[in-house]
Amino acid sequence: MTIPGIRFIAAALAVMVLSTSAATAQIAVGKRVKADEGPRSKKFDAVQLLKDVEYLASDELEGRSADRPSIDKARDYVEKRFRESGIQPMGESFRHEFAITRRGAEPMAGMNFVGMIKGKLSPAKYIVITAHYDHVGIRNGEIFNGADDNASGTAALFAVASHFKKHQPRHSLIFVALDAEERGLQGARHFVANLPVAKESILLNVNMDMLSRNDKGELYAAGTFHYPQFRPALESAQKKAKVKLLLGHDDPKLGRDDWTNQSDHAAFHRERIPFIYFGVEDHADYHRPTDEYANIQPEFYVRAVETVLAVVREIDKETWGSGIGGGYPPSK
Repeated sequence: MTIPGIRFIAAALAVMVLSTSAATAQIAVGKRVKADEGPRSKKFDAVQLLKDVEYLASDELEGRSADRPSIDKARDYVEKRFRESGIQPMGESFRHEFAITRRGAEPMAGMNFVGMIKGKLSPAKYIVITAHYDHVGIRNGEIFNGADDNASGTAALFAVASHFKKHQPRHSLIFVALDAEERGLQGARHFVANLPVAKESILLNVNMDMLSRNDKGELYAAGTFHYPQFRPALESAQKKAKVKLLLGHDDPKLGRDDWTNQSDHAAFHRERIPFIYFGVEDHADYHRPTDEYANIQPEFYVRAVETVLAVVREIDKETWGSGIGGGYPPSK
């Protein structure tokens, strides 16, 4: 997740002032769970979900940053998992290259991955499901593996797609693994500026960024302050969710706690394309080398992904009008 500097500082300060009880909770989080010994799901392969996070957050990938040679391994893995999950390319390839700009340095090659599962009843209307696969690489000789941020969202993309491969959606689903979120949402900005379908045919963006841990069992869905037409779908999923699905973090009055512009969904929102963003509040390992696979919470994570899937299913089963957001203008 890309956060304004003040929130990053706050996260660092939080580490410094951890109480004894919080430290104890963190030790509990740090018990590594083997993927094949973790929780199961009836909706998708939870073992594979955990294996995806484990690999994406491994030292081998050196923090998934475009300035490291190992980014090629990360990109090859994302492409392989797109194919295995039943996603079809939109055009000749999943790969959509763009230039990542850097202040005072030459641009780098960025790479988004874009594909689709075609809908059976309203194939010309689209739900765009996104997660960024990049992280911040190596800093001061330490690898920032970004298990929660955002190997967790990337792996969830594959899991959601695998479900809809077996259960064809009513609307078409576009899946996008975005690059360069940590460098100013550049991958999302490029995608929105070069949409593969008409903007008016998009119902909304569902963005996933940091899904895999919360000591209170809370998963937030931000966006209904701006786009209340999706509140009923969230409230329906809320009743059956095995995590605490909370709506919020989207009111401008909240200041730094307003997440409207803090991940890739912001690029959609700026073009008045509705969004629902799923994520957790900051934790002690946010943007630190300790954001490792060992510190995710597998039970919470699997149930959080099930909850996101449930919301997508609720939105997909509705009949929407024509135009962006199903014909509903933003209310705020």
